[in-house]
Amino acid sequence: MSERSHISATRLSIVLPAKNESRSLAVLLPDLRGRFPDAEIIVVDDGSDDGTVDLCQSYGVRAIRHAYSKGNGAAIKSGARAAQGEFIVFMDADGQHRPQDIPHLLTRLSEGFDMAVGARIAAGTQAGLHRAMANGFYNRFASWMTGQQIMDLTSGFRAVRARLFKRFLYLLPNGFSYPTTCTMAFFRSGYSVTYEPIEVQQRMAGTASHIRPWRDGVRFLLIIFKIGTLFSPMKLFFPISMAFFFTGLGHYMHTYFSSGRFTNMSALLFITSVLVFLIGLVSEQITTLIYRDTDA
Repeated sequence: MSERSHISATRLSIVLPAKNESRSLAVLLPDLRGRFPDAEIIVVDDGSDDGTVDLCQSYGVRAIRHAYSKGNGAAIKSGARAAQGEFIVFMDADGQHRPQDIPHLLTRLSEGFDMAVGARIAAGTQAGLHRAMANGFYNRFASWMTGQQIMDLTSGFRAVRARLFKRFLYLLPNGFSYPTTCTMAFFRSGYSVTYEPIEVQQRMAGTASHIRPWRDGVRFLLIIFKIGTLFSPMKLFFPISMAFFFTGLGHYMHTYFSSGRFTNMSALLFITSVLVFLIGLVSEQITTLIYRDTDA
């Protein structure tokens, strides 16, 4: 462990979700074991067919196997439930995340933060232009929703306080959006989140991304709306309500001065504005109930 980190490896669990990543794990696991000999290392095999479990056993690493692929988020949840450490580090198993960056994240936890996220400063080397633009949009949207600057909403490399992270397991989806959900959940509950710049390595040869740009792009778009309604509903519903209201007002002014009438379309737009506002208000109350235990 680095001298910068004040967290003992005996209190640390390292969780790696993996699906057919045996080639990269063959390099990553001995590196992790050499750097953190006392840490609990857990590989969650999400339905691999490349001998991942046998590889873990050869390095003395604990392996949890899913009988079939359930998704990255499901693997994260399985690993978090099994982790015994006071602190958990989550990192990808494809070789993009560097073990030498772990002490930097742990240092931020020792400074009092509840979650430290590895913010990719070289994301462009791994992602195409469309991925970089999408990530930028997600970051800006989430920053607006939370009122806090979010440098990397989708990074899977992070260190957390285990007892706090486990409170939100029921919120996490089984797919690739667990970083988005847990980050927003921490902000919503008033926990401290910080970002540590990291470099992203090239994915090891023989490994491939499990993200499909078009299919998962649509899913991420839906997640944006889900996250918005789950954590800050009025920030999403209120602008929509105002858009309907002012559209209705503009339509009414036009029809009033042109023909002296109040039309059905104006009435529909005003009613829609009120309904959207009320839905947002009810959603805000439901959100408060969801977090009544975690906010304590």
